[in-house]
Amino acid sequence: MELALLLRLLVLILFGSTFLISGLYRKRARIEKEIIERKEEGWLAFIMRMVAAVPLFLMILMNIFFPEWVVWSKFDLPDWISLISVILALVSVIWLWWVFHTIGGNISETVLTKESHELVTSGPYRLVRHPLYSGALFFLFSISLIFKDWVIFFYTLAGLVAFRLLVIPAEEEQLLEAFGEDYECYQSQTGAIFPWLR
Repeated sequence: MELALLLRLLVLILFGSTFLISGLYRKRARIEKEIIERKEEGWLAFIMRMVAAVPLFLMILMNIFFPEWVVWSKFDLPDWISLISVILALVSVIWLWWVFHTIGGNISETVLTKESHELVTSGPYRLVRHPLYSGALFFLFSISLIFKDWVIFFYTLAGLVAFRLLVIPAEEEQLLEAFGEDYECYQSQTGAIFPWLR
């Protein structure tokens, strides 16, 4: 099998796995705890999420199914980097499973905190406060290297900035309101996205 085709197939499996894991755990969370509707977060947040997510997903899907449509977005890398990046993407999927498994019913579709939310500081949350964002960004970074695609790479960097400057402050405002000093202490001991950056 041609290497490019094999890589596309592997990415399809890994990409599908992230949706399967997320979907199953989110469905379980909706049954176990209350649901926060996206409309409670406001239409601006929903529109911003769609403006960011839809083109990114389309770009990934075009790389998988119609690579000839996105030849303009390629940069040059040795094939061995793409192969190693498949392993990094697999590690990201396992990491995301660990995150969902650890947070359980606390997972939310929004930055808002559920009334029955519990402060989780175990598992991957022991290492970073927002491991779901870390895992998603690492997964996208891996895919950008697998496909050698500068658009997906740019989205990864833009996502890092957006999470750090917009999403995390909004989410942590809710968490500080809900957990007070306990969350302040957790913040002081744990990095937001990377373990070594407080």
